[in-house]
Amino acid sequence: MGRVNEKVILVTGGAGGMGAAHARLLVAEGAKVVITDILHTEGEALAAELGTSAVYVRQDVTQPEEWARAVATAESSFGALHGLVNNAGIASMAPIEQFPLDQWNKVIAVNLTGAFLGMQAALPAIRRGGGGSIVNISSVEGLRGTAGLHAYVASNFGVRGITKSAALEAAASGVRVNSIHPGFITTPMTESFDPSIFPIPLGRAGRPQEVSQAVLFLLSDESSYLTGSEIVIDGGLTTGVPHKWLAPEYFF
Repeated sequence: MGRVNEKVILVTGGAGGMGAAHARLLVAEGAKVVITDILHTEGEALAAELGTSAVYVRQDVTQPEEWARAVATAESSFGALHGLVNNAGIASMAPIEQFPLDQWNKVIAVNLTGAFLGMQAALPAIRRGGGGSIVNISSVEGLRGTAGLHAYVASNFGVRGITKSAALEAAASGVRVNSIHPGFITTPMTESFDPSIFPIPLGRAGRPQEVSQAVLFLLSDESSYLTGSEIVIDGGLTTGVPHKWLAPEYFF
């Protein structure tokens, strides 16, 4: 207990799925958490559940002014900002020839531009707070390709890359920036998929709490010598080449 005691952390996409798991664990370990999301009812309910250690702010991560408001809420509510978890993300699937441009733009805006805007808004505040840590939630699709997930793959490769460029700039001011790459995790985003179709060596989908443990580690002082790094949490999914893969038409 107390691994992030008194640290103030902003978690995007925090109303459900992995984001809610991150928020719960961080509060249990002593942090003050600003939960942001567009899911207003769920976000308010989670903040109420977590009590005085959490506040909810409705936020569209693609809008710079909403980032400014979220960061200002962290500082006004808890006195500082020490960490950011860029967790908000969406996915859209279609063959590349039929992939709608509006869906491409939306996925890139939320997943990649959202993380960029988050770092841009949070870095000055984290420096004011004496330094800290930024955790960008990417995906195993930021390490490889998957048919149909073109915008999701592109955005997560981008998150992986900007994590490293930001880490180089932020290091001198005491801010670490790392990325996490989950595999098949049981969340609302993956509920339509059967995990048995994926060649996961550990034989099961991951749990959101298993990703949260890595988030906690990267936000804590235990990871003080990690920056520009990536942690893969996928049950071995990307460790080797599967012997057989499903035909693309299965997915469409």
